[in-house]
Amino acid sequence: MSFITGICVMGAWVHNLKPELIELSDTFALRWYGLAYLAGFVAGYLGLKWLARKKLWVVQPEKVADFIACAALFGVFLGGRLGYVLFYMIPESGIGYVVENPLVIVQVWKGGMSSHGGILGLTVFTYFYARRSGCSWTGVGDGLVIFSPLGIFFGRIANFINGELYGRVTNAAVGMKFPKELLEREEEFHSAMRDAVEADPERLDALWDSYLASPANSQGRLLEGVMEAGRENPAIIDAVAGYVQVRHPSQLYQALLEGLALFAILLVLRLRFRALGHGVITGTFFILYATFRIIAEGFREPDSAWVIEDLLTKGQFYSIFMYGIGAAFVAAGLKGRTGSLDHPVGS
Repeated sequence: MSFITGICVMGAWVHNLKPELIELSDTFALRWYGLAYLAGFVAGYLGLKWLARKKLWVVQPEKVADFIACAALFGVFLGGRLGYVLFYMIPESGIGYVVENPLVIVQVWKGGMSSHGGILGLTVFTYFYARRSGCSWTGVGDGLVIFSPLGIFFGRIANFINGELYGRVTNAAVGMKFPKELLEREEEFHSAMRDAVEADPERLDALWDSYLASPANSQGRLLEGVMEAGRENPAIIDAVAGYVQVRHPSQLYQALLEGLALFAILLVLRLRFRALGHGVITGTFFILYATFRIIAEGFREPDSAWVIEDLLTKGQFYSIFMYGIGAAFVAAGLKGRTGSLDHPVGS
């Protein structure tokens, strides 16, 4: 299929994956990013229902669908977006920007969502869900956090396909080149696009003229058009590649660490230790997620201002607080050892 494309230049693979799975029209397409969210929710539903049927979760099987639907809306989307606004948008643009443009809160295409915000949103959601349903709050969380990493995994794979949230520059013999980095370097962008157009003027002259008429408003459209044409003409990618730096594919590192590895560890804990007190698995999630995120951030290009210049990124800074939250959940679970998985509750 055409989206699985790219070219290897001197040991570095130039990223040129197509972000759309299916294009139904000029204005509507099924994108991998949206599919990643859907896959995460489906995996969560199937996994939690399986746990509930095996009496390894405190929520009854017939309640799982409603739980997932509410968790998606009030936890992932609401928490993730508010987290981005609070943790990234306000510190960089000021609260005045949000006050003057309140609709930006729901415009998820402007900046996206924060994984830390999504995690905190799910934490708050499970608290109110547990109170209303008569379940153990930490017991509800123990099931949810096992399959949440699968959602993170699919999301990071989508980030990789989109060529966003890429890694830092590496001196290694092999790596990846992400052309989207050129959007942050005006002079190199102009030169790279000029060379790309010269490689295939028939396809790209019109886009180039549009860019020259309004550079500030046409950068993204020009880059998208160049990369689209490059899927059929490798000479275009060759022309761009020389201007793009070799980087770590940090999205894949995060997918493996924060996604698959974390999922596997938590699932083994649940299956091997049925008698763990409620909250131990939740606390383990917070601690391991923070650890894996801090490690991965060492390979990821910071996508916002540093907390401590060249020492601590915002992603690492916010992860530090998760150690305290995780330790509190683990301590409470080991001390109380409340609840039994042999008799799930919930109405």
